[in-house]
Amino acid sequence: MAMTLHVDIVSAEKELFSGPVEMVTAPGELGELGILPRHSQLLTRLKPGQVRVRLQGGDEQLFYVSGGLLEVQPNLVTILSDTAERAKDLDEAAALSAKQRAEQVIADSRSEFEFARAKVELAEAIAQLQTIAKMRKQRKSS
Repeated sequence: MAMTLHVDIVSAEKELFSGPVEMVTAPGELGELGILPRHSQLLTRLKPGQVRVRLQGGDEQLFYVSGGLLEVQPNLVTILSDTAERAKDLDEAAALSAKQRAEQVIADSRSEFEFARAKVELAEAIAQLQTIAKMRKQRKSS
C-alpha cells in the first residue's frame, strides 16, 4: 500500500475535497509543485490553474483554483482559494466568454488598472479552459 498524505482543498464558499492522496500537484507562483508524503514544510502562493490529486489506486481528480495559498505540513496539505471548483463543474461557455471579454478590454484599455484587471481575468479564464481540456483528455484515455 502506497504512502499517503491528507489534502484539504477549500474555497471561500465550501470545502471541495478532503481525504488521503498519494500526490498533489498545484500551480505555484514560480512553477508547478508536486507534493508527495513526507514533503518538507512549505507555504507558497498559488496562481490560477489546475490542482491534481492522485488518489490511492491511481485515479486522479482535477480542480480549478483562481489562486490562493498552499500550505504543506508533514502529513497534511491545505489549499485555500477564493474561488475553486471541481473540473467537472466548470462552465466552458462562461470561461470562453470571459476570455473574449478580457482580451477585448486588454485591446481597448485606457488605464493601467483596467489592463491589470483584464490580465488577471484572462489568466483565470485560460486556466479554467486548460483544466476543462485536461479533464476531457483524461476521460478519453479512461
